[in-house]
Amino acid sequence: MESIPKKILARQKEITNDFMKIVDQNLVDVLSGKAEDIYEIRTVAELMHIHPKHLSNTIKLVTGNSPCSFVENKILDIVKQHLEENKMSIGEIAKMLTYDPSNFTKFFKKYIGITPKQYRENYFTKTDLLTI
Repeated sequence: MESIPKKILARQKEITNDFMKIVDQNLVDVLSGKAEDIYEIRTVAELMHIHPKHLSNTIKLVTGNSPCSFVENKILDIVKQHLEENKMSIGEIAKMLTYDPSNFTKFFKKYIGITPKQYRENYFTKTDLLTI
C-alpha cells in the first residue's frame, strides 16, 4: 500500500479544519440571528473554493464521517442543550435553528430515537430522581 505524501495529508487536515471552523461560525451566526440559514455542504464548499464532492470525500477520509453527519451532530448537541435548559419551547428551538417545527421533530426523532418533547421529559424525570 502506497503512503500518502505529507503535503497531501496536511492539505486534507487543513480542509477539514477550515470546514469545521466555517460550520461552527455559521451555527454561532444562526443562533445569534446574524444568519438566516444553516449552510448546506455545497455552500461551505463554495466558500472554501473547492468542489463539494472533494470536500465531502476529504472530510470523510479524515474524520470517518460525512460532512452532513458532522453538522447534524453539532445541531443535535445544540438542541439537547436547549431542551435541557428548558428556557425555550420546542417550537422556539426549531425556529432558532431555521427548522419548521414538524420537520424539526422528525429530524430529532430520526437521530435520537425519541421526540424533543420525550427527550425533555426524560431528562427532567432523570434529574428529578437524582434530587430525591
